[in-house]
Amino acid sequence: MSKLAWIVTFAVFSVTPAAAESAIPNLLGTWKGESESIVMGPGNAHHSAAPAAGPRLNSIAFTMTIDKQDGRRFSGAFTSARGKDTIIAVISRNGSIYLVDDDGYTVGTMLAPNRMELCYMRQSPKARVASCTEMTKQP
Repeated sequence: MSKLAWIVTFAVFSVTPAAAESAIPNLLGTWKGESESIVMGPGNAHHSAAPAAGPRLNSIAFTMTIDKQDGRRFSGAFTSARGKDTIIAVISRNGSIYLVDDDGYTVGTMLAPNRMELCYMRQSPKARVASCTEMTKQP
């Protein structure tokens, strides 16, 4: 391999990780998605129902509106036809999202600049919810 090819290869692999680490996407705006959830007990405000004998499958349309962002930190609201939660969140340097509301927490991943997956968990003495939603940023 020529000396120039080695220099170009080295430059590409040296710069790419540093650039990827610092690229925080602009999350401001409206995001929409449909959850894939499993619920035990009465659920939460979004997934509420009479308790069943065992786990039940549920899907809910969600909208997340992010109205404040400062670097890796952001806040807004997560809503469905049944409820609204104020959220606060951070993005780790590896792109993971950590989000909390008043009754549970969410771990997420940026899939693309306009797509993320958010997985919510809640455990209480009476209810359990595990739910993942792929959110797409609206134009």
